[in-house]
Amino acid sequence: MYSIKLGCEKMFCGENAIEGLKNLQSQCKKAYIVMSGTILKDIGSLKIVTDVLEESGFQWRSYTDIEPEPSFQSIIRGAEDMKEFGPDWIIGFGGGSAMDAAKAMWVFYENPEYTQIEDVLPPNEIRNLKVKARIACIPTSAGTGSEATRAALIRDPIKKKKYSIRCMNGRMIPDVAILDPIFTVSMPKSLTAASGMDAITHSIESYVTPLANPYSDAMAVASFINGYENIAECYENGSNMEARTKMLVASCMGGIAFSNCALGLVHSIAHTFGAEYNIPHGLANAIVLPYVIEFNSRNKATKDRYEQLAHYAGIPSLLQGILDLRKRIEIPSAMKDVVPNDKDVLDRIDLLVEKSLGDVCTPSTPVKPTEEELRSLILKVYFGE
Repeated sequence: MYSIKLGCEKMFCGENAIEGLKNLQSQCKKAYIVMSGTILKDIGSLKIVTDVLEESGFQWRSYTDIEPEPSFQSIIRGAEDMKEFGPDWIIGFGGGSAMDAAKAMWVFYENPEYTQIEDVLPPNEIRNLKVKARIACIPTSAGTGSEATRAALIRDPIKKKKYSIRCMNGRMIPDVAILDPIFTVSMPKSLTAASGMDAITHSIESYVTPLANPYSDAMAVASFINGYENIAECYENGSNMEARTKMLVASCMGGIAFSNCALGLVHSIAHTFGAEYNIPHGLANAIVLPYVIEFNSRNKATKDRYEQLAHYAGIPSLLQGILDLRKRIEIPSAMKDVVPNDKDVLDRIDLLVEKSLGDVCTPSTPVKPTEEELRSLILKVYFGE
């Protein structure tokens, strides 16, 4: 038996989707906007959002003290500020970090008795949600799918560990998602590439996990096709609004897919390098992906699933297709290109193996590695072929 929740209650998609904010049902008419830094204010994107909110009668406050990968400490500070303002809508505006931060802050806003990260980690079930406020997300990158997922990824910079705050009943999935390409055209090429590969990784891993089901499969396949066919165009011609829209769709569908099944070893290794060396999540996934495809292909059933995805994309080999795509959009071929300290990695290889084995995504990977197999794989990811 499995349960399914296919994303938000409402999604507005395409050019001018921001007008969907006018549909927010609200009594207090107070919106709290969570962003990572001030860049969206500086380039005028925030004003596009607040103009629509003000036209609809909303007061608003913005919060920008969020790191590229949000820490628990910044979440608690934001939740305290949120309590002072008292919103009935929370808006995550930005990439995955801003949207995850908004969702995590929402949890602590709704439950002021929670003070520690352990209070909101599985198997603990979050007590209150949607009592004080509802949540909307506006992605400015096409990658994480956080606008349609049931979890928020939070980093502990002291323990160098990432935690997933989640509600297994799907109550953390935002109520509204605004998928407007106007907010993605300003992305740097490198972020377009890394975030797009994050979406493609979600679609591939959710398609081959043993927990996949017909509903997640449908979303994963659609996500993969839209992502694979449009990421290079977005990278090379960032003003193509149709391609940008399709990448947002790919990202959102990928988020829905893995929220209804699971992810795998690509994310386990990427989470570990991200936590230890501050590698952006999408970039880490992009580097790790082909190595894990090769590793998993020793299993015939998994290899067959990879071949199905290749068929849908019209390419002879998924592995070769991903390698060619990475080269086209200038993704580094090995982790050494972004973590150049060989000695440090070799000195910490036991820790990297331990953290990857213990990651939340490892149990759902289709081919379970032994400790030695994982050590060999991580070294291959680091040094390359």
